[in-house]
Amino acid sequence: MNAILATHSLRFVILILVQVLICSQIDFLGYINPYIYILFIILFPVKNNRVVFILLSFLLGLVVDLFLDSGGIHAAASVFIAYARPLALKFSFGMVYENQNMKFNNVEFGAKLTYITLLTVAHHIILFFLEIFSISKIILIAEKTLFSSIFTILLCMLITIIFSRKST
Repeated sequence: MNAILATHSLRFVILILVQVLICSQIDFLGYINPYIYILFIILFPVKNNRVVFILLSFLLGLVVDLFLDSGGIHAAASVFIAYARPLALKFSFGMVYENQNMKFNNVEFGAKLTYITLLTVAHHIILFFLEIFSISKIILIAEKTLFSSIFTILLCMLITIIFSRKST
């Protein structure tokens, strides 16, 4: 149990540091901003207490907001995807999730991609809508969501592939 707690605590800190120090400096053409800190929410174990998970997601978003001076938009988007995660899990993994015997490293690539895509796009829609907060700029919100989501999904998939290799 302590090893699991240490792993998730380390993941929490490393993802925040990478987000704040590296990813927040990337702003390609004003549309592409990777937000890999959501990997903490994506990879958090399924069988844990939901209230604690939502509080940790809020804390994750709040810390990113404090570093990026973004006024709570990351916290709001993080809490939203933490709350909606069971729907994404059920949609992406079906019976494997419902039986509570899911190991993220053992699921098929297509289901993993669907799951990461659903949560990333949901996060980015909330994030950019709150950032821009103007229905008249819906095209800008859609462009930022699309391009940042593609880049974030690619980075998240790459990170999960690199760090989930089984030693044989």
